[in-house]
Amino acid sequence: MELVTGATGYVGARLLRRLAGEGRPLRALARRPERVEPLEGVEALAGDLVSGAGLAEALDGCATAYYLVHSMEAAADNGSPFADRDRGAAERFAAAAAAAGVERIVYLGGIEPAPPLSAHLHSRLEVERILLDAVAGSTALRASIVIGSGSSSFRILVRLVERLRVLPLPAWRANRTQPVAERDVIEYLARTPAVAGAAGRSLDIAGPDLLSYGDMIERIAEAMGVGRTPLGFGASLTPPAAAVVAALTGQPLELVRPLMESLESDLLPRDPAEAPRLYDIRPLGFDRAVERALREWESLESLGAR
Repeated sequence: MELVTGATGYVGARLLRRLAGEGRPLRALARRPERVEPLEGVEALAGDLVSGAGLAEALDGCATAYYLVHSMEAAADNGSPFADRDRGAAERFAAAAAAAGVERIVYLGGIEPAPPLSAHLHSRLEVERILLDAVAGSTALRASIVIGSGSSSFRILVRLVERLRVLPLPAWRANRTQPVAERDVIEYLARTPAVAGAAGRSLDIAGPDLLSYGDMIERIAEAMGVGRTPLGFGASLTPPAAAVVAALTGQPLELVRPLMESLESDLLPRDPAEAPRLYDIRPLGFDRAVERALREWESLESLGAR
């Protein structure tokens, strides 16, 4: 039996569909289980990682537990910041998983940059440590920007290209990363329980293309068939830029600000060839991943600049 937390979220819902397609016995944990996609072999359960409600029941008899929950709101009702909530949720989940005899927790986090770490990435690495310390055979997969129609980071970039003819790009436009296709992220997650060499480790998962953030935006504009004029700034300007981006893209400022703070340094994998070798995966290139994501996006909603 496998448990998927965050089963109504972007990655969790797609992973659930992928695993169910293999006929794997599954439980899906969500605050609103009625929102879990009805799939054969999937038992939807109510639970809350922040309070710990429902964890013991959900984890009972599970060999693998996928931890796909992140808290990005500014503050909870009690005023606690997202990092505190993420830490508390991870600690409760880790303790419950260890007590239930779970063999492997599988976590999707973020690539570790050079210091100083943004609050967002620091929190993800803290959650990773808590989970791996609790269950010895666990695996953390670290990714930078996921290229997919439901990825928050990708959607922000697309909306900026769609709505601005002149693209103001702060100093972080020159920083580099290796974005990874949604298809590959789901495949890495799905295969992890069967990959013995991934047990007890963190692995960086990345696409084959090393790009600056400015390059990514230009290539997204090209894929959308629009001309955009980049306007570079010599400073990061993250606080005011985040407010403008949130207003333009319709995304909450509490989500946009920490994501933009994470762009202020290179996000490079430690060894981009290791995970593909262990998992026997040939990562999808950036341009193909963008085309797939835009095609799916357009099948669900319109894109004004496409």
